[in-house]
Amino acid sequence: MRRKNFIKSIAAASIGAAILPMNISNALGKKVLPVVKPKKLKTGDTIGLIAPGSFISEAELKESIDNLSALGFKVVYNDTILERYGYLAGKDKQRADDVNIMFARRDVDAIVTARGGYGCSRILPYLDYKTIINNPKILIGYSDITALLFGIYAKTGLVTFHGPVGISTFNDFSVKYFNDVLMSESKNTTLYNAAEDKEKGEFDVHPIVTGKGRGRLVGGNLSIVVSMIGTDYDVDYKDKIIFLEEIGEEPYRIDRMLTQMIESGKFENASGVMLGVFHNCEAKEHDPSFPISLSLKEVLLDRLGNLKIPVIYGMSFGHVTNKFTLPFGIEAELDSGDQTIKLLENAVI
Repeated sequence: MRRKNFIKSIAAASIGAAILPMNISNALGKKVLPVVKPKKLKTGDTIGLIAPGSFISEAELKESIDNLSALGFKVVYNDTILERYGYLAGKDKQRADDVNIMFARRDVDAIVTARGGYGCSRILPYLDYKTIINNPKILIGYSDITALLFGIYAKTGLVTFHGPVGISTFNDFSVKYFNDVLMSESKNTTLYNAAEDKEKGEFDVHPIVTGKGRGRLVGGNLSIVVSMIGTDYDVDYKDKIIFLEEIGEEPYRIDRMLTQMIESGKFENASGVMLGVFHNCEAKEHDPSFPISLSLKEVLLDRLGNLKIPVIYGMSFGHVTNKFTLPFGIEAELDSGDQTIKLLENAVI
């Protein structure tokens, strides 16, 4: 079906679906909503591929299709997926329509983002949250996709997933946790870190504050998480385990973003902080400020070391090859001493 015709069919179908069940309709737009779990993935299911942020090339489209097909899934995409508007994959309304269409399509079982980049926060006002909650599906991605995870969870309560995108490396480690989280209804799934090159400081897994904490998982890319503060798409951090990752930001920028989270009270009533790998986030030798810069480790200890909740750095998620799939909105237990995160409930049904 052509995209324009499909948009018309969504509009027609929405007339009958405009009035949601009372508890959901009254909750739309609020911070606290009933948690909604999507259906689990099965081999042979159809995945809808989208590019909601930065544009993708034909080679990246092919790579995404090949990766997902190799996992045993069929792949479909809208005819606008290769559109370009500067650094974006088309204009905002079109990219939002692509998301809305994939949620509305009855032949699509789950939605995978092709890549991150930038632009997802721009489409949040144009998403059809009623269509999304009426057709709950797996949505997965990371980096800039954090904005979609926040917006959809804040507006609908739908559990979304921080994990590989289409062009990610689907190695044994990443595939294991992709399957464990998205294709199984099992509870008490424990996620263990990958064995990385310990000589690289960014892979040095270490507790900043030792302890255990329980709460629902929320978070994603630090820059995007901070950009959600003060918007309608921010989430309640009370009793949550906050997971954060970053790429290419120098220590003073990490300092600034964490300070904003501290001063906006995001950590005050949280249950724990789980940091992934902050890739390429040390000061650069050619920078004039290099001799006086704090290290990433020093910044994290200074900003987070006084929290009265468990804090750990170096868990296997973020801009790294070996990735966890983390369900946004699911109850979990963080043990910073044992360096594990345990999912206490199934993320899919």
